[in-house]
Amino acid sequence: MDLYRAIVLQLELEELPPGAIAEINVLGGDFPIEGYTEEQVQYHARQIIMAGLIDQGGGGSTTGFGFRSLTPAGHDFADSVRDEKIWKMTKDGAMKAGGFTVQLLVDLAKGFTKKQIQKFTDIEL
Repeated sequence: MDLYRAIVLQLELEELPPGAIAEINVLGGDFPIEGYTEEQVQYHARQIIMAGLIDQGGGGSTTGFGFRSLTPAGHDFADSVRDEKIWKMTKDGAMKAGGFTVQLLVDLAKGFTKKQIQKFTDIEL
């Protein structure tokens, strides 16, 4: 779960000119994530792409992936899991359920974010 979050949050920081597509060569060391092997990052990045969180812009390779931007769902995920407290609750919820999918993490994080908003504004979303 932490690797999914780390990949999305790191990609969110990528600054590309409008319309540009970056070729991220994970297995060539272009996209290190501390504590994980290049192979682990490559595999999880592919899962995130298939979950629809990354727009590759048609790019891709066997050693990495194309990256144009996060999709709206990718931005939602990043916004939902950026806060450490929300992320901890999201992970705990997934662990208590005994498993997770990328979509479940997105939904859990959004749910916890909504609860926080309701708590601080008294507005039910």
